[in-house]
Amino acid sequence: MKIENSVATDVDEIFRLYAIASAYQKTKKVVVWPDFERQLVQTELSENRQWKLLIDDKIACVWAITFDDAEIWEERDCDDAIYIHRIATNPYFRGHNFVGTIVDWAKEYARSIDKDYIRLDTLGKNVKLIEHYTNAGFDFLGLFDLKSTAGLPLHYQTTKGCCLFEIKL
Repeated sequence: MKIENSVATDVDEIFRLYAIASAYQKTKKVVVWPDFERQLVQTELSENRQWKLLIDDKIACVWAITFDDAEIWEERDCDDAIYIHRIATNPYFRGHNFVGTIVDWAKEYARSIDKDYIRLDTLGKNVKLIEHYTNAGFDFLGLFDLKSTAGLPLHYQTTKGCCLFEIKL
């Protein structure tokens, strides 16, 4: 198993995993990801913020990071943090607790660039996902209504309640 930056040739697989994740979300009756813009992922690739976990040279999981997230984290965005977004798992590799693996990686990565927090969010009160993230070491900060969602993907604009999670390093 290894973690490295995604590259341009991974884009189709990233979007395939997003589509699989959206279909899975529909079956669980939770907030469903919209179709993300390809430019979003291409920007993340060019800024080395799109990551992949490989097992036997196959993409097992992908995620993106950012270093600010003002629309979601509002006044807390002034903290030095990395923000994890869009974790999507290849169904062939489900059940491997990749969130735990990502947390271990994120702790090392965040410390290497002098960040104090690792953060993520999810929409709606998805009790199983809240439990999954807290089991991976995140503190659940609560469910918040976002003040301004204009710059966020569509699912943030159509859903009330954003769950915030963080790990303080």
